[in-house]
Amino acid sequence: MPANSSKGTRNERKLVNLLYEDNFGVMRAPASGGATERELPDVFAGDGTNFYAIEAKSSSEGPIYIDRNEIDCLNFFAQKFNAQSKVGVKFDIKNGDPAYGDDDNPGWYFFDPDELYVTSTGNYRVKKEKALQDGESYSEFIEP
Repeated sequence: MPANSSKGTRNERKLVNLLYEDNFGVMRAPASGGATERELPDVFAGDGTNFYAIEAKSSSEGPIYIDRNEIDCLNFFAQKFNAQSKVGVKFDIKNGDPAYGDDDNPGWYFFDPDELYVTSTGNYRVKKEKALQDGESYSEFIEP
């Protein structure tokens, strides 16, 4: 497994654990990311009222790019479950950087897919600055 894939898996598991600790029913779909032909999100979570299909992405360097097909699959899955599509991003920057996170904000920022920048190739991009400025922080996300 490539290093970036194991880092992504680790961050997905951390997100699942955070949501579970905050009383969400939550599961990770380890078959996402090309291991299956099915349209699966990385994380599926609900609190009894709100349900989310989440594509989770992280980066230690630079912007996060998301393939258009991943967003299409996320939206397809969310629609079938009457859930909200969300893209969760985490920038694994050195401690002390506001994007790194702390106890009050574990560093996850959430977007509706249509809030993301679309590149000239039709894919999506999130820069750290955009996440900090416009993203929904983890604490905002869990208490809509």
